[in-house]
Amino acid sequence: MIIGIIIWILNVLAIAIIIRSLLSWVDPMGRNPISQILIQVTEPVLGPIRRLMGGGVGGFDLSPIIAILLIQVIAQVLSQSVRAY
Repeated sequence: MIIGIIIWILNVLAIAIIIRSLLSWVDPMGRNPISQILIQVTEPVLGPIRRLMGGGVGGFDLSPIIAILLIQVIAQVLSQSVRAY
């Protein structure tokens, strides 16, 4: 039950990261209230990844892609741990 909720939260976080990435194309400064909320929710995940990477590749920020991959791996491991019992 609790692991199911955690997996759901991880999926919502992945969707929020995708939406933030898409909104950054039309609102790069994050002035829209929805953009500001998404930045507050996703930056604790994206910020550390961005710092570890030391910048993007050719000016392209890869942290959302890496974060989504990590979230999916964590969700998969949690899902498999539930099936093991």
